[in-house]
Amino acid sequence: MANWRDGNGTLLVGADPTAIPLQVAVSYGARTRGLLGRDGIDGAMLLTPAASVHTFRMRFAIDVAYLDRNLRVLAVVTMLPGRLGLPRLRARHVLEAAAGAMAGWGLRAGTIVKVDVPGRLTRG
Repeated sequence: MANWRDGNGTLLVGADPTAIPLQVAVSYGARTRGLLGRDGIDGAMLLTPAASVHTFRMRFAIDVAYLDRNLRVLAVVTMLPGRLGLPRLRARHVLEAAAGAMAGWGLRAGTIVKVDVPGRLTRG
């Protein structure tokens, strides 16, 4: 995962994978900016490395999935704007999406996701 870069890719969820548009935020600037200033997101954003997030100055509620180093979902929570998420032990990555999206994708604790970025498929 160390050679990931900021950019776009695809999040794959489930045995018969649902392909979800993914934005990858690796650099400090991209992780800090995250979803701030947006009115929504089509798909998901992966923040890496990350063990927690906040929703201060966010315009919409988000689903947050905490992932371990193997891309296994440790927990999924919904956060309203203006909240501070607690750091999760063992979390190495955080997925963010519009509130309710992750349930629709079948993403829950224990799910292993795959991240497909140009030139690299990362299996959980």
